[in-house]
Amino acid sequence: MPTPPRVLTVAGSDSGGGAGVQADLKTMLALGTHGMSVLTAVTAQNSLGVQGAWELPAEAVRAQYRSVVDDIGTQAVKTGMLSSAVLVETVAELLAETAVPVVVDPVGVSKHGDALLAADALDAVRGRLLPLATVATPNLDEVAQLTGVRVREEADLRRAAEAVLAYGPRWALIKGGHLPPSAGPSGSGGGEAVDLLTDGTEEHWLRAPRHDNRHTHGTGCTLAAAVAAGLAHGRAVPQAVAAAKEYVTGAIAAGFPLGAGIGPVGHGWRLRPA
Repeated sequence: MPTPPRVLTVAGSDSGGGAGVQADLKTMLALGTHGMSVLTAVTAQNSLGVQGAWELPAEAVRAQYRSVVDDIGTQAVKTGMLSSAVLVETVAELLAETAVPVVVDPVGVSKHGDALLAADALDAVRGRLLPLATVATPNLDEVAQLTGVRVREEADLRRAAEAVLAYGPRWALIKGGHLPPSAGPSGSGGGEAVDLLTDGTEEHWLRAPRHDNRHTHGTGCTLAAAVAAGLAHGRAVPQAVAAAKEYVTGAIAAGFPLGAGIGPVGHGWRLRPA
């Protein structure tokens, strides 16, 4: 059998299996790549929220990364929860030595509003991590956290992208899924989830139907991992992002109840028998 494209996720563990490294690896498998992982933190997490989080030492993160990259290699890297300035700086140093596409998901808070990034790590994300990103994939809360720009309607997505691009990523993918239903042009956005991908010159507006499904835990991790998988397959950024948007839209539609709170998206929706 030929070796599939390899993708490395550098992120935290979600013990409930809906987000973090677990979501990344499921996505990578579903999209025909071999997923590998560097754990940055362990969380006690379920459908109701995050009950605890424990950051791994920088030397453990560095050792995992070098172990994988020096022997197996990778064709794309995706970063998620990095939790502290020390880990952001450690991962940035490692990425700077790895000549592959990098997808940065600047995880700041969980789906339930739990903080996953220390306030003093924001400068490191802005100054050390984002300049290394092929694609940065912040949601609207993360845009506000990093840039101060608050997106209230679809027209604000362009201003948000400009603010993120000012920190150096080649492309910014601003995720508009948290926009209220009436925030589209002339109040027409109710039936769509709208994202903007731009490098400051090209613009790609990505639209998909909103699904009436509250089980959306892990959407951000899943989208970023899907972009990384597309880049590992050799796709250009706009094609990789468009394919990732299609995949995550299907996964949201296939989300299912789990526990007493918000369930995960259905990562294996394309693999299920008809």
